[in-house]
Amino acid sequence: MFSRWGDLVHRSRFTVIGVMVAFLLGLAAYGLSLNDHLSQSGWDDPNSESVHAAVTADGTFGRDSTGDVVALYTAPEGSTVDDPAFQQTVTAGQDAMMAAHADKISKININYFQQRLPALASPDKTKAIATFAIAGANDTELTNNFRDVKDAFAIDGVDVQLAGLQPIANALNDTMAGDIKRMEILAIPVVGVLLFFVFGGVVAAALPLIIGGLTVVAANGMVRLFTNFVEVNSFVAPVVSLIGLGLAIDYALFIVSRFREELADGRTTQQAVQRSVMTAGRTVVFSATMIVASLGGLLLFPQGFLKSVAFGAIATVALAALTAVTVLPAILSILGKRIDALGLKSMRKTKTTEEIESGPWGKLTRWVMRNPLKVCVPIVLGLLILTLPVGAIKFGGINETYLPPDNPTRVAQNVFDENFPSYRTEPLKIVLEDAAGPQLGTILREASNAPGLVERFSIERNENGVAVLKAGLVDRNVSSPAIDYIRSIDVPDGVTLSVGGTPAIEQDSIAALVDRLPLMATLVVLVTTLLMFLTFGSLVLPLKAILMTTLGLGATLGILTFIFVDGNGAGPLNFTPGPIMAPVLVLIIAIIFGLSTDYEVFLLSRMVEARARGASTTEAIRVGTSHTGRIITAAAMILIVVTGAFAFSELVMMKYIAYGMIAALIIDATLIRMFLVPATMKLLGDDCWWAPQWMKRIQQKLGLGEPILDAETMPTDVPELVAIGSAPLPAHTREPLTQPIPRVLQGGHSATRAMPERVDPPAPDRPRPVDPRPAPARVRKPVVQNPVVQNPVVQNPVVQQPTAPEPAAPRAVEPTASPVAPEPAPAPAPAEEIRVARPAEARPAPATENEHVHPTARPEPTSPEPAPRNGAPAPRPIESWLAELRAPSVAQRSNGSNGSNGSNGSNGSNGHETTSFRYGSVSGDGIDVDRPRNGDGHSNGNGNGNGNGNGNGHSNGTGSRTSAEVDSWIAGLRMPERADRPADAPENHNLSTPEVSEPDETPPTTTSGRRRARDGDDESGGRHHGQSGAISVSELLARQRRQ
Repeated sequence: MFSRWGDLVHRSRFTVIGVMVAFLLGLAAYGLSLNDHLSQSGWDDPNSESVHAAVTADGTFGRDSTGDVVALYTAPEGSTVDDPAFQQTVTAGQDAMMAAHADKISKININYFQQRLPALASPDKTKAIATFAIAGANDTELTNNFRDVKDAFAIDGVDVQLAGLQPIANALNDTMAGDIKRMEILAIPVVGVLLFFVFGGVVAAALPLIIGGLTVVAANGMVRLFTNFVEVNSFVAPVVSLIGLGLAIDYALFIVSRFREELADGRTTQQAVQRSVMTAGRTVVFSATMIVASLGGLLLFPQGFLKSVAFGAIATVALAALTAVTVLPAILSILGKRIDALGLKSMRKTKTTEEIESGPWGKLTRWVMRNPLKVCVPIVLGLLILTLPVGAIKFGGINETYLPPDNPTRVAQNVFDENFPSYRTEPLKIVLEDAAGPQLGTILREASNAPGLVERFSIERNENGVAVLKAGLVDRNVSSPAIDYIRSIDVPDGVTLSVGGTPAIEQDSIAALVDRLPLMATLVVLVTTLLMFLTFGSLVLPLKAILMTTLGLGATLGILTFIFVDGNGAGPLNFTPGPIMAPVLVLIIAIIFGLSTDYEVFLLSRMVEARARGASTTEAIRVGTSHTGRIITAAAMILIVVTGAFAFSELVMMKYIAYGMIAALIIDATLIRMFLVPATMKLLGDDCWWAPQWMKRIQQKLGLGEPILDAETMPTDVPELVAIGSAPLPAHTREPLTQPIPRVLQGGHSATRAMPERVDPPAPDRPRPVDPRPAPARVRKPVVQNPVVQNPVVQNPVVQQPTAPEPAAPRAVEPTASPVAPEPAPAPAPAEEIRVARPAEARPAPATENEHVHPTARPEPTSPEPAPRNGAPAPRPIESWLAELRAPSVAQRSNGSNGSNGSNGSNGSNGHETTSFRYGSVSGDGIDVDRPRNGDGHSNGNGNGNGNGNGNGHSNGTGSRTSAEVDSWIAGLRMPERADRPADAPENHNLSTPEVSEPDETPPTTTSGRRRARDGDDESGGRHHGQSGAISVSELLARQRRQ
């Protein structure tokens, strides 16, 4: 699907850009009025007792507007609020405001300058209050109306401070709007600079910013669309900007990096776009799906705030992924190799695959896998220690304390609470229904005994059988004792008692969050596990990812508790320590879980991609980490910069998210992804890919695999590498592929492709002997050695040959259409040089007649391999720390007194036993190729291969070694089959020189369904080889260079 999509985007690139950009800009235009449709509602649980009490009271007496706006008037120095001139000035200003804004301000609730109530003035008569009711049917209208009239409260010559619910809400909105502007001014330029250093060019660096900008402006339009159906909290705007910009840039970073990597490997623009969408684009879509699943858990909570944030964030993530796999590939198709334009030449060089795998990230991964326990234990212990402060976490609701201490609205609210405690805007309320006079008095007296009250309860209203009692709390953050005490009061039959007010609403909201959090966690884990299983075909990988994410999440919450609850760093960071707002904490959990899963998907996708091409577990870990380490680190740095702009917010809620994400990104992108994940997977080994058989069958039917690209299919003529001195081999020509080729990843459809037929270069004109046998496609003319078997000195991992005369000059391998009889070399000598015979179409550049293998050559990706022709392959030892429990092998010792034989293999080949691999040639010659052992010994024995010949073997001293420790180069010692060997060809050959050929086989699967990686893994590099004994030349040379 993704391969076809990439091809479609490339062919229709201009259409895709035109349609998608028009769609995104249309959404952006629609979202320009978003701020006028946001509200401050959604923090409560609509099904709670406290909300029921508020609805009952509002339905009887109308909305309680007492705390909408509190105007605090301060008399000039040396006078009091009773000064007639001062009173006249204030009254005139109030009258003018009410006349000018009668449609926005419905009434004055209480006013010292009209009612002259002593409780409305401070004890020293320097301050007085008046409260105003703002008109509006819902929170959105209230917010907008207050924004329109807030400046009208100012009176010339009078110090007026505004407190109350609406001024606090307006201050929160203004602060969040300032945070978004700060991000646009500070974060985006810094991100652009980082991207320039990542890519080394202006064009490549600009693409992620373009995708991020389109995503954010279009997401505002999507949120504006939601406001037509539900109330959307104003907190959604900064969250959408943060998630949209960060994820869009990350997604674009992954795709652009993969595109440049494909170009560096020599592919055309169309192939690079197609492969980038099929690999990185596919991962982006799956990653976005994981994040959507995580954010979708917010919909389980009853609070409207979390629902609105979930809608906005899900829409933003979906737009980020959609833009990344449509607009971005289309732009890349147009740019092609100009992606590196406008940059520094020294910086924009893209490393090849070989350079990446042998770079610092590859070296780091090798070190981690050599020391898995030394890496795992300290990191896990450190994360657990960081989690310890979570035990002291406290939850609270939104209030003025989330504003900085010097914010004017917060200062006014503090002054009001100190001077007028009985008129606090957030009292505890009791709503009684059908309570008669005596019953009402009894409940009133008993409720006044509740702990933590500023004063006794008083009757606020009593009409139509509904009575409202209210009292202030000494500390609103310690409201649970009073609320629990009142709810425990026994009321007479027929009387309904409900506890309401802001403190009760906050407590009920927190209780609902705590009750639903386990359900959210369970569903998110199940959905994530299912999606990752369908993606990777493993049950262990999702469970491991969830455990890693849980460790990082616990450490992050511990850090937040240490800073914001315990107050460490409150002064430099300019905030007041206090409880963490419960809904925001749940949002942080969802975001961090989604981001952690996002990076896990990117890392594992590259590992699974390598595994699907035949890599062992160790090699897959190394390839995946080395290719994604730099990109994941860059993506985390960019997201840290984006969230860092919100770290300077004056709003504590935004500081929660910013510092939480920064801590999570640092922990996740470094300690977990680059250290803990490779080390854990190394310990698990092949168990990483385990899943029950019935789940495997489901995954194969429903999995989201991908067909093989043309470049990855098996070529019609595979290049052969043969040791000089061996007998000529028959042509090994494959017919063009016409049968379906299995997917690289498990599950899904197959792809049917036929490779173009090979056209050999014309042979030079010269006489050639005629052979009556059928003409093979290609015949090699090697230099034939004397049939003398050398006794090699075997070391690990380099084969060292005994000193021998210089070999005769080898003949060039010439493709020909007619058979050629073998020509013996005039002077036999041991050969140490390896030559490759390739068809013209096997390399990007034109083939030469005599082509030496370059040290940096890499084998092209190959299609799934058939099983070996001669019998079943030798089982590869299970690469797992549980191998001794699951498949124990007893090490055997071999003595230097007896030579080993060819092991009864079919045609004398592939003999082996537990401690060493023994191979026989066609003639039955055998060689024991185990590790060097102390002592000396040499003897000859008979080989039992079907070739019926003498077997030569050697073994030095005694020792023991399991087959898991046999070096990978041993596989290269297997001689090729010679089913069509000429009758006069020499039978014995120098076995000390291995045949080396390009790998063209995919590891088979065991009866349990587990994919068996190739034999010959080593601990540091994890290299592997096919069951046929083939080893890539580039790999052999790379091994020698590493020694």
